[in-house]
Amino acid sequence: MSSITSTVDGRRIRATLQAGTVGEPMTEPTVEDIDALVGPATPHFAFQIRARVRELIAELPEDDAVRRYGEEKMELLDRLGFASTKSENADPESRERIGWETIPSSAAASDPLPRGQR
Repeated sequence: MSSITSTVDGRRIRATLQAGTVGEPMTEPTVEDIDALVGPATPHFAFQIRARVRELIAELPEDDAVRRYGEEKMELLDRLGFASTKSENADPESRERIGWETIPSSAAASDPLPRGQR
């Protein structure tokens, strides 16, 4: 158990961890677990989240449906890391728009920048 001092009024607050959360093996990963990681992904954190998904599915057999789903999401995250949005349903902005060439990365994850043009 630890104590945390409140920055507002100086009183002490007790913080505790849930029993059974530290050191116990994780249950079999699910599609929902992967979606919880990937859902809020942004380009800035895409590679870190990709690494977590890789760790999550590492022990699953090659033919496991959850592993295959995780690998698909890892590919999305890899593309997202070279893009500026995860949007897959919006029409891309016209590259003829004034000032377009000044935008460092204006690519969607469905059509990321070529790797040589990072």
